[in-house]
Amino acid sequence: MTETPESTAPLTVVLADDAVLLREGVRSLLEDEGIEVLASVGDGEALLAEVARHRPRLAVVDVRMPPTHTNEGLLAALRIKREHPGIGVLVLSQHVAREYASDLLASESAGIGYLLKDRITEIDGFLDAVHRVADGGTVIDPAVVRALLRAPEQKRAVTRLTPREIEVLEAMAEGLSNRGIAERLFLSLSTVEKAVSAVFDKLELPGDEGTSRRVQAVLRYLDDA
Repeated sequence: MTETPESTAPLTVVLADDAVLLREGVRSLLEDEGIEVLASVGDGEALLAEVARHRPRLAVVDVRMPPTHTNEGLLAALRIKREHPGIGVLVLSQHVAREYASDLLASESAGIGYLLKDRITEIDGFLDAVHRVADGGTVIDPAVVRALLRAPEQKRAVTRLTPREIEVLEAMAEGLSNRGIAERLFLSLSTVEKAVSAVFDKLELPGDEGTSRRVQAVLRYLDDA
């Protein structure tokens, strides 16, 4: 049976990171917020076992875990999305890795997040990302968005956009709604709506207003162009 995220249900999390101090720090942070951490583990296989056992609303996963400390966490996250598409997955990474964000977005399911570990210290923003991904939203770290947008192979597409449209696209790719973009950039809602429409027109993308779907479409286009 496919799980469906329910924002009214208690927020339950399975946490995976091989760095014990960081893992326990994140656990404490989540529990202080009233979030129930059902399991806290240090490798991908244990993560998969605990997710299958507990069926949490969210898995928070480090990209690099034993035994090779390369992409075990990412592979576990992708497997979770395949086997339990209703469970949100928030992946944490030490460095910007465009391919990791692209692989996650290619799963085409709700509840996806990719953040740099530095964002954990921005407590309010990190907790907001936890809740948004658990509720089926998409959250991509601003640094990853900028890397995707400004990679050399993307310059042709991005040069079609005005500086304002690039700002709107970056915010949109982070998962913000039109209203959220307006508040961040101190713009009117109508101005943002026009900019979003222009972005889709110039990048030849369908103007789907579903936040997660439009983020996936934009980033996939930029990554494959």
